[in-house]
Amino acid sequence: MLDAPYFDAVAQAPADGACHWVKTRDGLRIRLGHWTSKGVRATVLLFPGRTEYIEKYGHVAGDMLARGFATVTIDWRGQGIADRMNPDRLLGHVCKFTDYQHDVAAMVDHARALGLPEPFYLLAHSMGGCIGLRALYEGLPVKAASFSAPMWGIKMAAHMRPTAWALSSLARAVGLSGRFAPGHDGNTYVLKTTFTDNTLTSDPEMFSLMQTQLRDNPDLTIGGPSLRWLNEALREMRGLAARPSPDMPCVTWLGSEEGIVDSSRIDARMSKWPKGNLHVLPHARHEVLMEKPAIRNRVFEGTAALFDAHR
Repeated sequence: MLDAPYFDAVAQAPADGACHWVKTRDGLRIRLGHWTSKGVRATVLLFPGRTEYIEKYGHVAGDMLARGFATVTIDWRGQGIADRMNPDRLLGHVCKFTDYQHDVAAMVDHARALGLPEPFYLLAHSMGGCIGLRALYEGLPVKAASFSAPMWGIKMAAHMRPTAWALSSLARAVGLSGRFAPGHDGNTYVLKTTFTDNTLTSDPEMFSLMQTQLRDNPDLTIGGPSLRWLNEALREMRGLAARPSPDMPCVTWLGSEEGIVDSSRIDARMSKWPKGNLHVLPHARHEVLMEKPAIRNRVFEGTAALFDAHR
């Protein structure tokens, strides 16, 4: 295995974490990170959201390790220090949304090559929840799933939705889908907003940590999404919405102050998930895994309980 950079100074992670470079079956180089210790009984496959990177989830790995679970996570193609697919490194871009499944396959293979203990479980946040739902349909080898504010729909004003579809589809047709979606640029959200105005977390310490991670390691940053990413995401979410929920035990966590993903799509999905439960967390924002300690602990305890119940 080829070692990859790991910015442990800002990860707030358990000791002995490691990162490796891995090639996907379509030839991209992605970065995978893991944390484990003696006595772990299973492994969490942690799917991050858009713009995110391995080190952001160091504290999550610590919380899961304390509950007996190893963790493996990923820099998706086009973000973190994985290969980018556009000359503008700050553009959040993907060619096809289903290409993320190549990254998923590489992640599962890598976890097994490391000898991380099975069974595997899925913990997926935001965009990772969209990727994760597709992966479940395609046979991801997990026993149960926990979703954090899954991107099963993007929150936007009703009158903007047709515009988003039309503009992103037109850009695709005329070869301009490699440009930033309207209202976005190369500045990363965490560094261009203040804690007071942010929609991610109500915990000032966690928000400060996110800012420190990116200021100290600017290669981890990306800005807004491309028109191609937007169009691909809209198509993927529409396709997934038409399918019944998988036959998989599931819990979904959603903040009452969610401002990024479409809560109504999550409500609709979870109301028809036979083995699923939805928990709305009072006063929490989008990043429930990065929220105040009491909120985070509720999520980790509930997630661990679900996983332990399905071994």
